[in-house]
Amino acid sequence: MNIKQAKDDIKNAVSAYLTKDKFGNFVIPIEKQRPIFLMGAPGIGKTAIMEQIAEETKIGLVSYSMTHHTRQSALGLPFIVKKNYGGEEYSVSEYTMSEIIASVYDMIEFTGVTEGILFLDEINCVSETLAPAMLQFLQYKTFGRHRVPDGWIVVTAGNPPEYNNSVREFDIVTWDRLKRIDVEADYDTWKEYAYSKGVHAAIVTYLDIRKDDFYKIETTVDGKSFATARGWSDLSEMIKLYEQKGFAVNEQLVGQYLQNKKIAKGFAIYYDLFNKYKSDYQVDKILGGKADAEIVDRAKNAKFDERLSLIGLMLDGLVGGIRDTYLSENELTELMGCLKTAKFDFTVDKNFEDSLTRQIEAKQKEIAVGRKASNMSGDREYVLHATIETLSEERAAFAAKPPKDAAEAFKTVKADFDKRKKALEKDVTKSSGMLSNVFKFCEDAFENNGQELLILVTELTINPYATHFISRYGCKEYFEHNKEMLFFERKKEIISEIEELDLGD
Repeated sequence: MNIKQAKDDIKNAVSAYLTKDKFGNFVIPIEKQRPIFLMGAPGIGKTAIMEQIAEETKIGLVSYSMTHHTRQSALGLPFIVKKNYGGEEYSVSEYTMSEIIASVYDMIEFTGVTEGILFLDEINCVSETLAPAMLQFLQYKTFGRHRVPDGWIVVTAGNPPEYNNSVREFDIVTWDRLKRIDVEADYDTWKEYAYSKGVHAAIVTYLDIRKDDFYKIETTVDGKSFATARGWSDLSEMIKLYEQKGFAVNEQLVGQYLQNKKIAKGFAIYYDLFNKYKSDYQVDKILGGKADAEIVDRAKNAKFDERLSLIGLMLDGLVGGIRDTYLSENELTELMGCLKTAKFDFTVDKNFEDSLTRQIEAKQKEIAVGRKASNMSGDREYVLHATIETLSEERAAFAAKPPKDAAEAFKTVKADFDKRKKALEKDVTKSSGMLSNVFKFCEDAFENNGQELLILVTELTINPYATHFISRYGCKEYFEHNKEMLFFERKKEIISEIEELDLGD
């Protein structure tokens, strides 16, 4: 299965394992809750989906790679205690708590999150001395004498032996205690993740053209040659920073992340071409509805690969603004809650600065807890930081010019909120205009109901920011073309079905 299907499967298993009966007991007893084992090639997103599951289900996540653990760090260190049996005293060895188990309790103590996932990566690469303890752990969820807290689900992962020389083959006894999920790399699934994480448009459009380059591991005379999902994601982050700082993105940089010379060279060449298209087509003019006839004609006469790159460029500029609108919208929602709290606080205690300080500290605490629990999305953290910044500015304004009463204090923060609300409305209008302009350009440059418009509608549909924007604010052109595409696809299906019929003479 692909990584998205694996994610859904794990979410369902976690939900089932955490289900309790009316007496508060787990329906599936702890000892019967099989640890989940994700088997898949390196760099396909096994760790990433754990973070997504924790974020979406609001449970905790503690992650460990087992490759660096010794028997002592996993089980704890032995110490001697005196015990009395049958009237005689004996020296007995016990163990301190495992670093791994202790980290789960630390998480619970700090965050208050009592349910979660303990994710152990590379468990089939543990040292020979630790292997027996891992078997015990998979059976009883204990390291030494200490067990994983109730409500914490064990998920493990590993690579097939062909990808890792350190892999130890599990026997049937071990496999029979695991819920095994085999995962394969799948570009179309990764692409949805790429949109949500803002992966560089050059990477997405390149892989749209050359899907076979998304994930490739080969053995050559020079050793292993590979390109992985992790490599593309990490390369994307570095490209964005290089562009921001004005550094050159070249084949040497690309090859540091994509360790397949042919793919690295191919993408480096495409990246330069991508930037040339960006300049030649003046994408900002297209988004602003000011594309001249020369640009339209070039797009009309371009080869399909060039058209695909152009669509990627337009989507990149369009979705960038839409994502900013989404974040501003969420910040306003957060500020609305702060405004309601402030209205009450200002009336009660009259200490306006302290009221804002308490709200700032609450947001800071939420960020700290979310980071510790590994269940906070990047967007949520951004919104909280932006809210803290706004509240800090308002607090500074109160310090510089103290309000004379609660009414004036509330009026000040309300005015700031209204100003931000108007700015959001302007951003929505701008983004809506850009969306319409992109459709108009495609209608002028490409055949109606052609592949390009189908691609545009499809890409907008799978992009979470675009679908949120369109569902909330609408887009006449999107709905019109989406309806046409659905009819067009159904018409092709009907024609195909008719052609397959053997009607005879």
